[in-house]
Formats: sequence, structure tokens, C-alpha cells
Amino acid sequence: MLDEPMKNHTTFKIGGPADCLIFPSSLEEVMMVFKLIRTFEMPVTVIGNGSNVLVLDKGVRGVVVKFNSNLSYIRQGKNHIFAGAGALLKDVSFYAAEHGLTGMEFAVGIPGSIGGAVFMNAGAYDGEIKSIVHAITAVSLAGDMIHYSKAELQFGYRHSIFQDNQQMICEVEFALAEGRLNEINDKMGELTKRRESKQPLEMPSAGSTFKRPQGYFAGTLIEQSGLKGFKVGGAQISLKHAGFVVNAGGATAKDVLDLIKEVQDRVFEKHGVKLYPEVRMIGEQ
Repeated sequence: MLDEPMKNHTTFKIGGPADCLIFPSSLEEVMMVFKLIRTFEMPVTVIGNGSNVLVLDKGVRGVVVKFNSNLSYIRQGKNHIFAGAGALLKDVSFYAAEHGLTGMEFAVGIPGSIGGAVFMNAGAYDGEIKSIVHAITAVSLAGDMIHYSKAELQFGYRHSIFQDNQQMICEVEFALAEGRLNEINDKMGELTKRRESKQPLEMPSAGSTFKRPQGYFAGTLIEQSGLKGFKVGGAQISLKHAGFVVNAGGATAKDVLDLIKEVQDRVFEKHGVKLYPEVRMIGEQ
């Protein structure tokens, strides 16, 4: 797809055009695509479900590779699950539950793909992806296949090695444990209700906007700074959860960036705490 508006491919519903947008459907296609990109020396950006991304208003130059349903297979091997990078976390969580495997319940409400979740070491409700990842198959910018063990992934808070090495996550192997189906389903149901009651799922957003500052909750600091409901253009601090910036209608990336800056300034002025965005920003402003 050429000159494709990225607002159509992110949960924020914001973003200018990608020069070229590609959806690979196999590991072999990923390897071929990156060999071609290297041959023609084109810039490349990789995204997953687009749920933790803010694409800037002038869009993205070069090639955007999006791992979506074209690469979303899920299969089981005893207590291990293998998933393509485009598979959604919620789908893998339900698959694990259906096969009586526990460990992925925390991820049922995270609105992202497997690849994006590993890239950011996504987490919720005291669980993190790093706790269940066993191995990764990735592709380098040269188009070579690379295998990683868990020990090599350099997981940290909202961080993995893939934020530094420019390699593409293609398949994730999870190590889970046998569990009781009723207990797994009960936990997933409870976490889903908590998420639906507290988060602004009815409005476009990129999920939680700020990283959690040590010893604090970002949403609490923002609310205590009098910013709940605060707007810049079409971007707004959610009235439901102050840790979320939502697209209240027609928001631009500039609106979001200006709102983030205002939040950072006001929170630091009132609490002396620096907030840093959790949302990945790509493209040109």
C-alpha cells in the first residue's frame, strides 16, 4: 500500500501517511522484504497492532512493516505456545486458557500484538511478558534469521533488546504451566472486568501514556495536578483514567505532543516528579 494514512492502522486513529506499508505473511516473506530493503537502502519502521504507537503528522518515510493477522498463527507444544508476531495477546491468552495453560491471564486485556508486547515488555496487573517468554525468532535488517534465548533478551521495565538492535520479532515461544481451567477463566474474567471499569476503552488511545514513575502512579499524579479532562485540540486526558490520553475527536499528533508536554510540566511543578512517555513515537512532525 502506497501513501497509506497510518491513522487507519493505529488504535490512536492518528498519523500521517506511510510511503509504503507492507503486511508480511510468513517468516520467509519477512526475510525477503528486509533483504530488498537493504539492497535499495530504504528506511524501515516496524510496528505490531499499532496499540502503543503515536504516528506523527507528516507520516513515515520509507517502508513500514506491520505484523498483523497475516502472521498470527498460534500452536501448542506441550506446555509451550508458539505465536506469530502478529497474533493478538488476547487471542493467545484465550488459546492458552482453552488448553489448560496458566501464566498468560494478566495479558488478556492488553490491546497489542505478541511482537509489540515483547518489544515493549508489556505488562499489566503485576504481570510482564518477560515472565513467560522462553525464546524468540527474529530477522535482522540484513534478512538473516536469529534465535534468542530468554537470557539474551535484556528485558527491563518496558524495554527489550529489540529497542536497540533493530531486529524484527517474528515468532515468540512462551513457557507456561498446567492449570485448572475454571481458575484460569475466573482470573481472566476478573481482570477483564477491572480493565473495562477503569480504562477508557470506548475512545481511541495508545493505552497508558506514561511510564510508571518509581514510587508513584502516573494517573494519580496527573489527576492531583488538576488535569483530568484537560484538552489540547482533539487530545484529552481521559475523564475515566488520567493516565490515558485519548483522541476525543480529530486529534493530531501535535495535539498529543503538546498535551504530553503540558502534563509533564504541571506534574513536575506540583510534585517534582518527571513523567516519561510510554507510547512509541514514529515518523516526522
